Amino acid sequence: MKEEQKYEQAFRELQEIVHKMESDELDIDQMSEQLKRAQTLIKVCKDKLTKADEDIKLILKEE
Repeated sequence: MKEEQKYEQAFRELQEIVHKMESDELDIDQMSEQLKRAQTLIKVCKDKLTKADEDIKLILKEE
């Protein structure tokens, strides 16, 4: 079973991909791979932020 990636790890990896793209460190094949990976990482981050937001709203509603 694959371990769920933490938000901080996903965000850090996404920052690294952006840096490589901005620095022209990737050839076209690598860029395609990295864009796909970035898309996955963005979804992970977005899902985690949405879940945290829902949890906070639920906690505040209970008080």
